[in-house]
Amino acid sequence: MGCAAVQAENPYARIQPANPLNKQPSHNFIFLEPQKATLTKNDIYNQYAIGLNRFMQSNVRSAYADFNVLIESINPSDYAYLHLATKMADIGFFNLAELSLGKVKDKDISDLLTEEIKRFYFPSAKLTRQDEIYLGEIFSNIIYNDQSREATAELVKNNVLMQGSDYANYLASLGSLKSGNFENALKYIDTAISKNPSNMNYSRLKAEILSQGKKPKDALKIVDAIKEQPFITAEYVTKINSLEQYILYKTGKNESIKNYHLGYYYYYEKELSKALRTLQGAVSTKKKSNKDVYALLSRVYYDMKEYEKAEDFALKAYKLNKRNATALMVLGDINFRNKDYKTALKYYESAASKEKASQIPQIKTAETYQMLDKDKKSKEIIAKILKTRSNCAEAYYYMALFDKDREVNYLKRAISINLSYKDAWIDLARVEIEKQNFRQAKFYLSIAGYIDENDFRYYYYQGLIAKAEGQTENASANFKRSLKLNPDYTPAKEELNI
Repeated sequence: MGCAAVQAENPYARIQPANPLNKQPSHNFIFLEPQKATLTKNDIYNQYAIGLNRFMQSNVRSAYADFNVLIESINPSDYAYLHLATKMADIGFFNLAELSLGKVKDKDISDLLTEEIKRFYFPSAKLTRQDEIYLGEIFSNIIYNDQSREATAELVKNNVLMQGSDYANYLASLGSLKSGNFENALKYIDTAISKNPSNMNYSRLKAEILSQGKKPKDALKIVDAIKEQPFITAEYVTKINSLEQYILYKTGKNESIKNYHLGYYYYYEKELSKALRTLQGAVSTKKKSNKDVYALLSRVYYDMKEYEKAEDFALKAYKLNKRNATALMVLGDINFRNKDYKTALKYYESAASKEKASQIPQIKTAETYQMLDKDKKSKEIIAKILKTRSNCAEAYYYMALFDKDREVNYLKRAISINLSYKDAWIDLARVEIEKQNFRQAKFYLSIAGYIDENDFRYYYYQGLIAKAEGQTENASANFKRSLKLNPDYTPAKEELNI
């Protein structure tokens, strides 16, 4: 599925199996569960949380008004508008999604994600505000208020909507699935798809329905068809990979295999603690079958910053199968982190030779060549990736560092693929600082700081701006914070005369 397979997440939507670790799960209705709102950490967060809470309680009209006020009143930010558009489309507020998308200014960053939001979610038949509120109440009662049977029965009596709206049929299918009526669920989703065959969310629901039917393997055919679609952004590549792992969990033949895929699903959903617990339950008494489980455990531990355990499980997986790309990548990451670049390169190159579906091993190989002062070799690898792949954010990012004439274009392309690509936002700020365009630099840094407020470069560049604006004490405080986060960061030391 490309280079950006596990880079981003939708913090609102979750495919959530009921009692996923139970050895005898029920039919496991698997759709949405509210998650912590993550647009910002202050007023926007509070306003969004209020609206979401009202939506969950089926006070949909008030929720709609809250979200409308939020979109109209926030300080202009393409990053926030794009996130809000995704969230609104996710709960069927398509007019609000369009309102948010309409406020986006930088088309170089937004065009890809805008297109994919619409292709993934939007209905073919435009809904009025009144219809969206009504269908929002249906949605809320199906998902959050344990009234799926009653809400679905009410909806299907609305002949005007059922005949004219693909989205209404989607909700009827959703409610039927949660009620355990698989026959009706399949009937209504087929109607929705016939009205709007390009909507991938409808295909996703059909795969979920089929995974719980008499021929669950048919669900994998739907997943394969979805994967053939030209999704580019990390947001939607991750959704599809997540769905695939859930379907594999549903169709698994034994508990160990099922738990492995469920753990992988949690990994894609960024729920690392759940992934860890589930994968621990996937370890089998048949040692040879553990190679994939150990490898994924090593990746989870690494992402949780438990590096010793990550290395231990990677070595276990490597001992069982020296061709396991995940284990090879973790061993490369461990050595890269320890600044043993020659050893890291060996593992990365081995992973690249065995993993053809993702460009991440090649990207890491190129990055390591850079650390070994072999920029020409690094650039050759990046250029080769870009000749064959248009969805590799990391390749565009590194090409930006090589090609100063097109630096901004490449950085924005990287962000258009992965909106939460922190490094690219930071480097956009650096470019603006070099131009002494401090207002724009602050804007880019504010996004980087939201994504990761503990990045040492964020404080370093904040310090440079404060210094340029004559705020000596503020600059010094930022440089010190940068150095505290990374004691070896030479530019911050130089600013502090250390």
